[in-house]
Amino acid sequence: MEERNKTLGEFIIEKQEEFKYSSGELSRIINSIRLAAKVVNYKVNKAGLVDIVGAAGDQNIQGEDQQKLDVYANEIFIQTLINREIVCGIASEENDDFITVAGSDKSHSNKYVVLMDPLDGSSNIDVNVSVGTIFSVYRRVTPIGTPVSIEDFLQPGTQQVAAGYVIYGTSTMLVYTTGHGVNGFTLNPAIGTFYLSHPNMQFAKDGTIYSINEGNYVHFPQGVKDYIKYCQLEEGDRPYTSRYIGSLVSDIHRNMIKGGIYIYPTSSKSPNGKLRLLYECNPMAFIAEQAGGKASDGFGRIMEIQPTALHQRVPFFCGSYNMVQKAEAFMAKYV
Repeated sequence: MEERNKTLGEFIIEKQEEFKYSSGELSRIINSIRLAAKVVNYKVNKAGLVDIVGAAGDQNIQGEDQQKLDVYANEIFIQTLINREIVCGIASEENDDFITVAGSDKSHSNKYVVLMDPLDGSSNIDVNVSVGTIFSVYRRVTPIGTPVSIEDFLQPGTQQVAAGYVIYGTSTMLVYTTGHGVNGFTLNPAIGTFYLSHPNMQFAKDGTIYSINEGNYVHFPQGVKDYIKYCQLEEGDRPYTSRYIGSLVSDIHRNMIKGGIYIYPTSSKSPNGKLRLLYECNPMAFIAEQAGGKASDGFGRIMEIQPTALHQRVPFFCGSYNMVQKAEAFMAKYV
């Protein structure tokens, strides 16, 4: 079969032996995410036709207004994962605490936990800009047969066994890794099937795009300000192009395809950064590294950070290897 004619289901079966420890559960988790993504995609794509856009009236644990589609996507992903009897725990950016999944036999015998941002960039929904889902999978560290605990979720990113994102854009794509490279699958909406469209995705070592909210320039650390000025300097292949969508999935996806760096640093407004280590940074870092890129907090590897809280925030520098390394060099001047 020609590589690009493969469906996601066929690809998962073919790569089953690459799933560490797995006797099928990890494949079924990816399949569950595929199913939930199709349901959410349907709702996202008709959001302008029905009264589902706009804020739901509640705030999530982060203090951010929840969009109606946020709430819907959260429920769909959680229910799909619970119904498939494959995970022992779920943590979502939209929930205060993690969810323990005992299974229908109440045995707590499943081996994996899933952490997710069910609808990243949801503030863009009302203006028809791409949004996405981000997910991360770990093998539990507590004994099988017992309920999950916080330590199952507070694992460094190096322990991830799978991570990925779904981008709901002009076409809908599911991109994921299990530690053996990164592959992208595009949904054919006519038949509801994801096909392998972007095999072995790679970041260019050097890129020409920098993605940062320059409106916050005055609040940034000096190292970031200096790096921005470096990007804007007319020298060699610079100035670089500034591209910032404000939807993490979209910005990372574009930069992986075209070559670039994404930065969400600390600032005087967000002294710890804004992005969440467990739901956004670790999964994107795993994908970036598997695609030959680099992911950092400005000083060290994101995936080596030991998490201390479920909703912990960190600064995030992610993208083409040499660009992230250069940004780190500017940051190091002010240590």
